[in-house]
Amino acid sequence: MFDLEEELKKLPASPGVYLMHNDRDEIIYVGKAISLKNRVRQYFQSSRNKTAKIEQMVSHIAWFEYILTDSELEALVLECNLIKEHRPRYNTMLKDDKGYPYIKATLGEDFPRLFMARDMKKDGKSRYFGPYTSVGAVKDTLDLIHKLYRIRTCSRNLPKDTGKERPCLNYHIKQCDAPCQGYISKEEYQKNFSQALDFLGGRYDPLLKSLEEKMQKASQDLEFEKAIEYRELLNSVRQVAQKQKITSSSMEDRDIVAMARDEKDAVVQVFFIREGKLIGRDHFHISAGTAEHEGEILDSFVKQFYAGTPFIPRELWLQYPLGDEEVISQWLSARRGQKVKLVVPKKGEKERLVELATRNAALVLSQDKERLKREELRTIGAVNQIGSLIGLSGIRRLEAYDISNTSGVESVGSMVVYEDGRPKRSDYRKFKIRTVQGPNDYASMEEVLTRRFSHGMREQKELELAGEDASFGSFTRFPDLIMMDGGRGQVNIALEVLEKLGLTIPVCGMVKDDNHRTRGLYFNNKEVPIDRHSEGFRLITRIQDEAHRFAIEYHRSLRSKGQVKSVLDEIPGIGPARRKALMRHFKDIDSIRQADPTALEEVPQMNARAARAVYEFFHSPGPQGENT
Repeated sequence: MFDLEEELKKLPASPGVYLMHNDRDEIIYVGKAISLKNRVRQYFQSSRNKTAKIEQMVSHIAWFEYILTDSELEALVLECNLIKEHRPRYNTMLKDDKGYPYIKATLGEDFPRLFMARDMKKDGKSRYFGPYTSVGAVKDTLDLIHKLYRIRTCSRNLPKDTGKERPCLNYHIKQCDAPCQGYISKEEYQKNFSQALDFLGGRYDPLLKSLEEKMQKASQDLEFEKAIEYRELLNSVRQVAQKQKITSSSMEDRDIVAMARDEKDAVVQVFFIREGKLIGRDHFHISAGTAEHEGEILDSFVKQFYAGTPFIPRELWLQYPLGDEEVISQWLSARRGQKVKLVVPKKGEKERLVELATRNAALVLSQDKERLKREELRTIGAVNQIGSLIGLSGIRRLEAYDISNTSGVESVGSMVVYEDGRPKRSDYRKFKIRTVQGPNDYASMEEVLTRRFSHGMREQKELELAGEDASFGSFTRFPDLIMMDGGRGQVNIALEVLEKLGLTIPVCGMVKDDNHRTRGLYFNNKEVPIDRHSEGFRLITRIQDEAHRFAIEYHRSLRSKGQVKSVLDEIPGIGPARRKALMRHFKDIDSIRQADPTALEEVPQMNARAARAVYEFFHSPGPQGENT
């Protein structure tokens, strides 16, 4: 038994990390402290002014633990790792886990290359450009460089492998000078490569001037195709140059970090400046957790973001000062291997750029709020439309089911869940059919529904006996409406299962026309038509498609692992070749079951003995005949 008062007395006055647990042993908060004794005690002192969010968190703490470190810097690193691993609900969390691509230059090779890289390795033999905010930007840049400077893309070991293989396609389309064949000297290649590095570094003027001169000369010499080629290259370089506007007279690498927030969430905007040029920007959604002040949110963002990115700039320009500024600066400096400055600009160009990032963050937050509001009207409105069609109100949770099998291969079932018109994938469930052999959708559906609701009822009782909230079970949340993929037959199966279990849950069927398109809902023994242009109809279609997709994916995954097999595999003398031949000829198991021995024998790969074995399997009395 955890004695809170006793454990608080034992806390050391040392730096470290503390982890708060709830009564289900989940880590709900991770923090660091210079003195664990002083910091952790603050949470439980009634005299201290605590915010509503902190009060709520403390009410859920059942016990805590701590890890001692030698310094506050070590505590910061450990805190970052633990937050990333456990994602506690009361910590300020970075929602976006983005990785950024770089362009890597292999300077240590005789014939160096340029290619995309996801991380940076400090091997002293490579140079990195970036980060870029999209893979597309990297590919476009590399494509342009290969056209301009004809840098090789192969991984051949040169000059050792020179002449061993024919030149690749890039040589024939004039995007490589084939150093693999010795068609260009090392010195000439290195000169081209050096120019490519200048281009990546933002020095465009010499290239623009050269391309313009070549275009003019080709035009004067009446070589119009060449002139057009130079013109297109010139336009491409100008576009790249326009995107990388100079933002500072100095050539430092820096990130500009600013944010905007509302009651629940925040957006942080980052401008990436490399060698004095703005090469890209990105925004990040933040769950504010227990943070009350903007500085706390930026503090958490900086720790989480720069713990996961391989490149640390020389400077960070920040909208607000960080609470742990000194220790974060030490940590970033250690990661970079050089001093990293944290600056909160107060005037001039620096303040203007931070303000620009702030406006961008506010714009993203505003646009996202409007988008979410529109989405809410669309999704919740669609659920309400479905409810009004069948005379039900207060519907929030919908569950839909589907069965999948492929020509006699064992069936599987799927359960998909929608809440307020949106898929709740954490509540999806899949079932491997245990009691049904062959393609019997009704019997398979009966098994799925029985298992799903029996499991839920059993969990509810176990949680009640343990004195815990029933909502914590994996099957305990029951739907407000069950949606069956089909009409009267499927609905009646569901109602029979619910009646046997003593449950009362509305059930409707999603009825399809002859073209397999939804045409209406079957509810209370009658079909209700749907306006095909309504949001309710679109939601029904999405639910049907999602249930079908989820079942098919599960079935395919089992087949790829060899965990399901055809009923034909149980017949003596029928191996993979004959099974495939039968399915190719008859298309499905029912047609095979109905065929006589003569028709079976006519199938390629089959003979009289195998045909008789198949016929007797399906027509002789016994377990096989009864189950199929």
